[in-house]
Amino acid sequence: MKLIYTDSLVVGAGLAGLRVAIASKERGLDTLVLSLIPAKRSHSAAAQGGMQASLGNAVKGMGDDEDVHFQDTVKGSDWGCDQDVARMFAHCAPKAVRELANWGVPWSRVTAGPREVIVNAQKVTLHEAQEAHGLINARDFGGTKKWRTCYTADGTGHSLLYAMDNKAISMDIPVHERIEALALIHDGKRCHGVIARCLITGELRAYVAKSTTIATGGYGRIYEVSTNAIICEGIGQALALETGVARLGNMEAVQFHPTAIVPVGILTTEGCRGDGGLLRDKDGYRFMPDYEPDKKELASRDVVSRRMTEHIRKGKGVDSPYGPHLWLDITLLGRKHIETNLREVQEICENFLGIDPAKDWIPVRPTQHYSMGGIRTNATGESPQLKGLFSVGEAACWDMHGFNRLGGNSLAETVVGGMIIGKYVADFCENNSLEIDTQLAERFMQQVQSEIDVLVEGDGHESAFELKREMQRIMMDYVGIFRNGPELEKAVAELKVLLERSRKLGLKCKKRHANPELVEALRVKRMLKVALTVACGAAARTESRGAHAREDYPQRNDRDWLNRTLASWPDPEALEPVLNYEALDVMKMELPPGYRGYGINNAIVHPDTEKREQQIAEILAELGDDADRYQRQRALMPFELPESLQPNNERLSDTLKSPSANALGEKS
Repeated sequence: MKLIYTDSLVVGAGLAGLRVAIASKERGLDTLVLSLIPAKRSHSAAAQGGMQASLGNAVKGMGDDEDVHFQDTVKGSDWGCDQDVARMFAHCAPKAVRELANWGVPWSRVTAGPREVIVNAQKVTLHEAQEAHGLINARDFGGTKKWRTCYTADGTGHSLLYAMDNKAISMDIPVHERIEALALIHDGKRCHGVIARCLITGELRAYVAKSTTIATGGYGRIYEVSTNAIICEGIGQALALETGVARLGNMEAVQFHPTAIVPVGILTTEGCRGDGGLLRDKDGYRFMPDYEPDKKELASRDVVSRRMTEHIRKGKGVDSPYGPHLWLDITLLGRKHIETNLREVQEICENFLGIDPAKDWIPVRPTQHYSMGGIRTNATGESPQLKGLFSVGEAACWDMHGFNRLGGNSLAETVVGGMIIGKYVADFCENNSLEIDTQLAERFMQQVQSEIDVLVEGDGHESAFELKREMQRIMMDYVGIFRNGPELEKAVAELKVLLERSRKLGLKCKKRHANPELVEALRVKRMLKVALTVACGAAARTESRGAHAREDYPQRNDRDWLNRTLASWPDPEALEPVLNYEALDVMKMELPPGYRGYGINNAIVHPDTEKREQQIAEILAELGDDADRYQRQRALMPFELPESLQPNNERLSDTLKSPSANALGEKS
């Protein structure tokens, strides 16, 4: 048995994983990263539009701060998030953006003076303050009160990942590539590392560590069409699930992005609509103002996706061989803007559709995009059930997104979550010794080896590829944007059959080294369990909240369902997960449940909401008018952060002694 020891083990080399690794290495800890692919090819590179941080530099961002970002995030989550975590995140996002600038990210910058933008289909001239010249710029994104999405044209993820990976390289952080984790080493109370397989040689290795961080991204590829990379198959979540101890949170919360191109499902960034792009139907009619007169195309993603689907159902979609779609019109932005700020979108349209987006409308429809669910952690990123197991980024349910993520908050979460949780990981490694019975590692090694032996030498006959296709079809047909009881029950029943069939998998190719069929067989069994946690969670949750939209239960039900779904799989022979629920305490919320400001206002009120609102009013009255926003916030909901991240952020509007009217956000 090959044993490799380290202090901090990170599984996944995207932005979140690398940021944790950097935080560990900064403390002088032995740090090691495992990755399926070269780090610079991680799915983080696919993020286009930007990352949210309340810098407040641009004229349309003036007046922004942590409070506004926090409120947007909570409302965007449809009150499903952990508000402590949302506060931690909003506070640290400006620090992360500036740190990334120091590491070489070429953020788009503010140019002082007039600039022409498109707002609500109209050309508007904004006047940027002289004092803002050269500072980091921001664009508009859905579900936000201020323009706060910092960007590098439409290749923000690419820029961030290259800078982050280069930083890791400069620190001599080793990344073991083409390595796939297949099991967590644990004793039921503490995680001690992973059993992993080399995709090239087939060699099994035991990586033993003080801390193990899962940063493997989302589970979008359990769906037939997804904007996710093909490696985003939920294996990290499955590893935690298969411990029988660790829990997954809110797995039914799956986001569909409004504007993926038809038919391939590649993302066109929300920045297209943030910069002024419009959604049109088969008649060329701009329909979103009819549904969302206030936010229009820039309501939150869950709302826009549902409105688009509703419009298609009314017969307003454009017929195509790949099913009906709608149009994304960015022609009004002009060629110069597209070639400067949306050049990736331009290349995608040219290469995959053969069209010029400066002249032609882009065929789009909602497509699976993001997983709000993941490995349930506490505010420090650690699993409450397995000591030493951490998770970060899309692999985790930290839980700042609740039931719907705002655009720009995921890219931000990777680096902000990595920054915060990385410090807690380092603390854990410094305060805990490496104690493991090598027999424990050997037992898990033998389990994985036996699983491979059965696949290669057994008499199974089921095809992994066929089971995967069936699973993806079921998820797409029955667990999509709109859900209902009968279809969800059908999904659960059919997925159970597939899981049972997966126990009889067989291989045509018997190679033990580089064998794609073996890789697929090892993954599909785990993917089916992840799919079942999504379907079972969705079937059980009889309400609509954020991206989870039940046609048979259209109301958000705070009275009965203001909680977090927790899924575990204690019996490895079972065909479905065990579901439990973690209540969200209204009396501890800084922002009690209410209307989001977009979408349908039809919530069933929680009995504690009015009580908490009265309590908040009393606390604020007691503080008096002289209290600043920091004092008010601390009185309502204090939150903890590592000491180095606690200092307040400074903004341009704070430092301007006599700011001009334009500097404070007035339009000309």
